[in-house]
Amino acid sequence: MTQFAKETLPISLEEEMRRSYLDYAMSVIVGRALPDARDGLKPVHRRILYTMHDSGLRSTSRHRKSATVVGDVMGKYHPHGDQSVYDAMVRLGQDFNMRNVLVDGQGNFGSIDGDSAAAMRYTEARLAPLSMELLRDIDKKSIIDWKRNFDDTLQEPDVLPGRFPNILVNGSDGIAIGLATQIPSHNLTEVLDGCIAMIERPNIKLEELIEIIKGPDFPTGGFLVSNEEMISAYETGKGRILLRGKMEIENADGGRQNIIISEIPYPTTKATIVKRIYDLKGNKKHGFDDVVDVDDESDRKGMRIV
Repeated sequence: MTQFAKETLPISLEEEMRRSYLDYAMSVIVGRALPDARDGLKPVHRRILYTMHDSGLRSTSRHRKSATVVGDVMGKYHPHGDQSVYDAMVRLGQDFNMRNVLVDGQGNFGSIDGDSAAAMRYTEARLAPLSMELLRDIDKKSIIDWKRNFDDTLQEPDVLPGRFPNILVNGSDGIAIGLATQIPSHNLTEVLDGCIAMIERPNIKLEELIEIIKGPDFPTGGFLVSNEEMISAYETGKGRILLRGKMEIENADGGRQNIIISEIPYPTTKATIVKRIYDLKGNKKHGFDDVVDVDDESDRKGMRIV
C-alpha cells in the first residue's frame, strides 16, 4: 500500500481571493451574462437554437412541445434550471421583445401586458426562418470552432456562423461582474445595407453610415427624441436613447377628445402605462385633471390605448 506524503503550501488569503474571484467573474462574463459579438447570442440562447436545429425543428417542420426542447437543452448542453431555459426560449419567440423573432412559438407565449407564457407542457416551438440564417452551413464543421459539452460526451458550437449581425438586429442586454451591456435593436434591411456599404467602402465614416442605418428600431415602435445623444452612443459606445410613444387626437361624442396611443416605448408594458395614467389621475397631477377614463381597446389588429 503506497503512502503519499501530504504537503501544506502557504497561500496568501488575499491572493487566493483575488484569483478565485477573477476566475468566477470571467466565467460569468463569458459563459452566461454577456452576448458574443459574433452571433449576438448568450450561451443559453445559442444552445437552444443549436438543439432545435440538431433535433430537426427547422422553420419548415412541425412544432414540438417546448418541454421536449427544454429537456434536450438541459440534458445535452446546459445543465441549469428548466425554468430559466424555458424563459430564455420564450423571449426569443416574443415579437414585442425581439425585433425579429428567432423562435416560432405556438400557444401562449406571453403578452405585451406583462403576462407570462403558459407552462412548457402546453406550448410548442420550432425555429423561425431568420434563425436558419444564423445556423446555415453549421454542418460544415470547419467554418466555426467547436467545444466539448459539460460532460465531454457531445460537441457544441462555440459560436453560430450567422449570416447577419444579430447583435445589431436584435440587440442584447446583460449584467455581469464589473461589466454590463445594453445594445438596442435595429432594422434588418438597414443593417444589411450598412454591411454592404462597409464591404464596398471599408473606410466609410460614421456620418455616412448613419445615413443608411438611421438609428435603433424597437419592436414596440415609438419615436426617438434626442438625436444628438444617439449619435454620441454610436461614436463612443456610451449614450442615452430617449423614446416617446406614438399618439394622435381623435374627436369623440359630447364634444370630448380622445388621446389614442398606438405605439409605446420599449420595453414598457401596456398594462404599466394604463396603471400609471390611472395613478396620475387619482393623485390629481397637473395636466391630468381632464382625464375622464383610460381604456385598453387593443386587439389583434394592433395597440389602442384610449
